[in-house]
Amino acid sequence: MTSTGMNMNGRITFYEDRNFQGRSYECSSDCADMSSYLSRCQSCRVESGCFMVYDRPNYMGNQWFMKRGEYHDYQRMMGMTDIRSCRMIPMHRGSFRMRIYERENFGGQMHEMMDDCDNIMDRYRMNNCMSCNVMDGHWLMYEQPQYRGRMMYMRPGEYRNFNQMGMAYEVHEHETYQRVLLLDIAFTDANTRSH
Repeated sequence: MTSTGMNMNGRITFYEDRNFQGRSYECSSDCADMSSYLSRCQSCRVESGCFMVYDRPNYMGNQWFMKRGEYHDYQRMMGMTDIRSCRMIPMHRGSFRMRIYERENFGGQMHEMMDDCDNIMDRYRMNNCMSCNVMDGHWLMYEQPQYRGRMMYMRPGEYRNFNQMGMAYEVHEHETYQRVLLLDIAFTDANTRSH
């Protein structure tokens, strides 16, 4: 464990075909473009840790959260036809803090979050959420209330304009946010709905 409270542990194996068939590629860190290792990727096993996978290179396009387990057929399970890049989510043991803003470039109404929120419209009476600043922890933003729909992984940093971040969907008024809580390799009960 480092002084920042993060520990980088994780291992995922990608397979070219469904049901863990074909060539494989084992990864234990971020991979911006898997095309040098596999011609396609249609199943995987997460041995340890948690990862975000993307259907385009360079961490772009649709995203999906993967925790320890077997994913034998992406298309049937998630609607993704292929995985082109992945990002490991580091373990975080500390506080969670994020500011969400109604408009791009941190404009409009602002609210600070330290806990999960299943519906920002209901809780904060915000018409939109177009930017945020993640100060502590790692978060998942969901397209729909109750942690449903497409998602986006946010690590510490400034996100000035969701529409220009390579997201494959428009930001909606009923977004939800959930902290990525990691205790060793297991998730707390609050995060079991992420899968």
